[in-house]
Amino acid sequence: MRIYGVVGWKNSGKTGLMERLVSEITKRGYTVSTVKHAHHSFDVDHEGKDSYRHRVAGANEVLLASRNRFALMHEMKGEDECELALLLNKLAPVDLVLIEGYKRDTHPKIEAYRHETDNAPIAPDDDSIRAVASDVSLTLDRPVFDLNDTGTITDFILAEVGLSGAAKGEVA
Repeated sequence: MRIYGVVGWKNSGKTGLMERLVSEITKRGYTVSTVKHAHHSFDVDHEGKDSYRHRVAGANEVLLASRNRFALMHEMKGEDECELALLLNKLAPVDLVLIEGYKRDTHPKIEAYRHETDNAPIAPDDDSIRAVASDVSLTLDRPVFDLNDTGTITDFILAEVGLSGAAKGEVA
């Protein structure tokens, strides 16, 4: 499975970049799934809902399904956080999985960087970051793209994972 990450400090533009990348890559005919790392507790259901009640009652997993989608909630119950590789194995096959976060893992990544966050770029200390998408000019030992140039960033990522060239299904 081809994977590529987007990392950066808080408020650096990661989620916006992810959203634009998914849109652009799917427009080119490729299938995309995403993984988003959260540093905090989160809930996909709400108190009072049946699925919430099942979970609170002690179910290890609750699968909520409808005609339009399904969601599998797995309660960790004190277990260690799942490694990225295990989570990736739970996904259906697609052309590319984009990963937001997991900056300590070694998969290839692009860093979203905004000067206003007042943090130094992560890239100089991390060889897994292959490029930086920035809102300011930076001098680094790897490519630096305009944070809003989604087309060029998409071209770079698709080339990195071996999906470059004509859109899927087109003759080059």
